[in-house]
Amino acid sequence: MDKLSLQFLADYLNNFSPTGFEVAGQKLWMNFLKPYVDEFITDSYGTAVGVINPGQKYKVVIEAHADEISWFVNYIDAEGFIFVVRNGGSDHQIAPSQRVNVFTDKGIVRGVFGWPAIHTRQRDKEEVPKLDNIFIDIGAKDDKEVARMGVKAGDVVTFTEGFEVLNNRYYIGRALDNRIGGFMIARVAKKLKESKKKLPYTLYVVNSVQEEIGLRGAEMIARRLNPDVAIITDVTHDTQTPLIEKQREGDIWCGKGPVLMIGPAIHNQLLSHIRKAGERKKIPLQFQPASRSTGTDTESFAYSNNGVPSALISLPLRYMHTTVEMVKPDDVEHVINLIHESLVSLKAGTKFNYHS
Repeated sequence: MDKLSLQFLADYLNNFSPTGFEVAGQKLWMNFLKPYVDEFITDSYGTAVGVINPGQKYKVVIEAHADEISWFVNYIDAEGFIFVVRNGGSDHQIAPSQRVNVFTDKGIVRGVFGWPAIHTRQRDKEEVPKLDNIFIDIGAKDDKEVARMGVKAGDVVTFTEGFEVLNNRYYIGRALDNRIGGFMIARVAKKLKESKKKLPYTLYVVNSVQEEIGLRGAEMIARRLNPDVAIITDVTHDTQTPLIEKQREGDIWCGKGPVLMIGPAIHNQLLSHIRKAGERKKIPLQFQPASRSTGTDTESFAYSNNGVPSALISLPLRYMHTTVEMVKPDDVEHVINLIHESLVSLKAGTKFNYHS
């Protein structure tokens, strides 16, 4: 990977952009993308779209979501300890001993999710972390000092752990779900520009907000763009680590390439187009079924308007919704190349329709 792209990835992942508060990350994303697109579209809630070859009748979307999970300050007790509720699928079991940023009107206040020391816990009455017993300590002596520091109910809280290349083998950090997707589609735009590939259609490079609380940003932008085709990218679970049941979760590996999802929202003809693109370029592929829903922005595009042929290309990831999410660099490059090849081999006017 070139130095510019790697620096962007580090800056993008280290930035804090929780669900509903994505604007800082979107600015970074748009700044990186600017040389590779013709114009931008944004909407009221923060979804950002880079447009390549605008004004064509046939319209194609590549999409990822921009937001990360977080917490909201919910209650401050008299002793100055802060209790939280989720913003997205935040994991209460990993919270104890994590450092956090509390975003207030006065700026960032640092804190920690505290937990009783092992010496003070009774073995026969061990508590496990639960949403109603985890708490944040910002070093305040009481609730009045918390207020003076600017913390109030509704302030958003994120974990602090940032980007790292682990032993030259993995990218790790928080928010890889799914800012790594935003990174990959931005790299596709860069690759198209540098390869001087002229697409015969309008391409929308979409970074949607509010996926983690119900695919809301994709729902809004899908109606607005009304594309003919949508290719979504997100992360999926590597199932090779301990405590994961392969019979239930499937046999997915970091390092064995992009994962093509199969399910009701996935248009089989578009899926076949992507699979053949991967085979032409000798890109390793994995396959995974979704029994009802992919749980990604794919459904928001597929079931929008009069129905949009959609497909999902997933990146294998370990430890989703933790601060040490892990992905293989080779998989990242394979996803970028797979999307690129799928786009340059797609003809304007292609109809993905089971009855024609």
